[in-house]
Amino acid sequence: MSQIVTFQEALDVVESLPEYQQEDLINIMQRRRLERRRELLTERIKEARAEYARGDVQQGAVDDLMNELRA
Repeated sequence: MSQIVTFQEALDVVESLPEYQQEDLINIMQRRRLERRRELLTERIKEARAEYARGDVQQGAVDDLMNELRA
């Protein structure tokens, strides 16, 4: 069964680690965040390509888009 940990509890645990482990944890979390952002970007690209293939996109100039957003 999972235990829910509050943000403050997580901070307390991290602060109790030796400095080198804190640094390792920070590096691991940064790499995981970057990987997650890459995964999200990949999904958005796939969705955009699928929309384009279905013809669900509109083409136009930036001014056209801005006028449509203001309407």
